[in-house]
Amino acid sequence: MAELKCAVENCTYNSDRLCCKGDILVGGKNARKEEDTCCESFRQRKEGQASNSMNPGRTISIDCQAVKCVYNKDYKCSAEHVDIKGCGACDCGETNCATFKER
Repeated sequence: MAELKCAVENCTYNSDRLCCKGDILVGGKNARKEEDTCCESFRQRKEGQASNSMNPGRTISIDCQAVKCVYNKDYKCSAEHVDIKGCGACDCGETNCATFKER
């Protein structure tokens, strides 16, 4: 489990830079840099919609398709700390894993 900080403030799962989802999926099967990754779990918060009512967690399970990342161990993220960014994102393709590091 990784400590997650999420800068995607308009995601329905974001609560004070923490994630309420419990687990996320980082996409980017062919990623060679962080911009090639994305948070597949991103869901845009609609206007007037409150953030997810579940309690946010500091640590989270992260499934990862970015097999060329040094932290990918059998499709799980092994990094101790993960940053997801994508301020103002409208879809998951506008987010990325800032912790990605190519092998």
